[in-house]
Amino acid sequence: MTIDTPTADSETFLAELDSCLDEMRPYVHSHGGELNLIDWDEGEGRLRLQLAGSCHGCPMSMVTMKLGIERIVQDRFPQVQIVEAVRVDDFDYPEL
Repeated sequence: MTIDTPTADSETFLAELDSCLDEMRPYVHSHGGELNLIDWDEGEGRLRLQLAGSCHGCPMSMVTMKLGIERIVQDRFPQVQIVEAVRVDDFDYPEL
């Protein structure tokens, strides 16, 4: 069994990515929402993000994700090929 440990390069990338998301969070917060980084798959170039709070269920949240967040992230980080929105409902909470 192997455990994937982040390399210094991936840690730097994630820190830079989170800093980029920090620039967008005040806008999301102003609408009562939250922007969460869920997962980064370097091999696929897939970034999984979640809009939660008041953004959950808002019909404009996917517009914000596609035309705002995705566009900015892909402009700054060409290695991000796919930005996938993860909904709150996509999680299973067996402890509840």
